[in-house]
Amino acid sequence: MQTVTLVYPKWHKIPEQTEFHLPPHGPVCVAASIPDKYEVRFIDENVDAIDFEADTDVVLLSMMLTCQLPRGREIAALYQEKGVPVIAGGISTMLHAGEVESFVDSIFLGETEDGRLATVLDDLEKGRLRKKYDYFHDFPPIESVGPADRSVLNDERYVYRGVRMVDLVHASRGCRFNCFPCATAYLGGRQFRPRPIEKVVEEISGIDNNRLFLVDNSLAQDKGWVMELFEALIPLKKKWISHPILDEDDVIAKAAEAGCWYVYQAVFDTSDVIRNRVKRLKDHGIGVEAAVLLGTDNQDADYIKRLVDFLLEIDVDMSEFSILTPFPHTPVTATYEREGRILHRDWSRYTTAEVVYKPKNMSPDTLQEMYSYAWRTFYRDMSQSLRMARLFSDLVKKEMADGTYKSMKLSEERKWAGN
Repeated sequence: MQTVTLVYPKWHKIPEQTEFHLPPHGPVCVAASIPDKYEVRFIDENVDAIDFEADTDVVLLSMMLTCQLPRGREIAALYQEKGVPVIAGGISTMLHAGEVESFVDSIFLGETEDGRLATVLDDLEKGRLRKKYDYFHDFPPIESVGPADRSVLNDERYVYRGVRMVDLVHASRGCRFNCFPCATAYLGGRQFRPRPIEKVVEEISGIDNNRLFLVDNSLAQDKGWVMELFEALIPLKKKWISHPILDEDDVIAKAAEAGCWYVYQAVFDTSDVIRNRVKRLKDHGIGVEAAVLLGTDNQDADYIKRLVDFLLEIDVDMSEFSILTPFPHTPVTATYEREGRILHRDWSRYTTAEVVYKPKNMSPDTLQEMYSYAWRTFYRDMSQSLRMARLFSDLVKKEMADGTYKSMKLSEERKWAGN
């Protein structure tokens, strides 16, 4: 039996964030596309070391983030020195296809289902591996997307202070929106592609974790489908987090009934629209983490200070501050390239924690200082770790109330829940 080693390279974490690790989603989707005749070994370098001496027939390099590219290049070189072919795929491979193609044996662009990855591995076995497999925007039928293969994960690595982290799952692909800092429309297309509800329920039912992250780009694209999805999730009694949900009372109420306990909500101004959106979520018992982008062309230093004050005023549970970063193939990048505002292409620094372009209304140094100011000021009176503990305490109480609670370290979580 041939061995396929699936590698997810490490990257430098944002220093302001409390460090914890979620099981990556891309690699487990790839693992599900590898035929059973292969032995699959998965290494998430963020939690495990790579044993370059272990025998393997091929390496699949799965890279999601731009800042993974430098380490991906190093990993590829080390395996190639040993005569092991390296095939790269994933979001950052699609965003940087030409560069990645220069340092691996083959690149795979697109989604792996419907037998496409099996074709690549078969070509490799027969000595006819192509330099590029381009399925970009040639999407497989959404019905062909089955459950991810989470058996390759080492669950014990994805725990924070005794609390088991969420497992990632998606109910749809594609995004009809085209937000200016986002590459999603380029990567997954502008067409909303929902999976059949019964397939989503089947996958979620089979996940041995009560805590999930629905990683869909947006749960605000089709109200009818979203309401049907939430209704189908109610009997499963899972507890889940997500990106923004359609901001309507009946949708939010149904989400809460279906187990939603936490939402990443983009906060882009200090308007009553945002204030009311956060209030609706919290009124339904859903925690809110503000996802805040700093450095847009309408912001200066005073604007950022007012924005942080606003977040404290509306009492969001957490905030994550990111510096606008011109990733390839985003609408904002085309503008900044045309205006000569991009400072460099050192991908290791494209982490959203460092200024890599020229802001419109302040200097790069001022924006960098305002980024530090935002993190420092928001968490001044209550630390990030304590805010996280408060959220998980609420989660554990909900699980205990409906009988779905199970823990890897029971005593620690009960302590957080006050029991």
